[in-house]
Amino acid sequence: MIIKAVQARADMRGQGVSALMIEFAIAEAKGRGIGGLALTLNAIRKDARRFYERLGFKPSHLGFKMALK
Repeated sequence: MIIKAVQARADMRGQGVSALMIEFAIAEAKGRGIGGLALTLNAIRKDARRFYERLGFKPSHLGFKMALK
């Protein structure tokens, strides 16, 4: 399963809403027999990285992108 575009409004952060959403997705994946979850996040978002690591995610890949005009 791939989790994309998870964001909480600034005024909702720290209230557990995002954790509940991710925990729901994990439970759904397990219930459907899915073998793993993947997500990406912006490397500069240190708080997001800590959030996902607290939920049990482990960093595993390095990504690159290029903006074209």
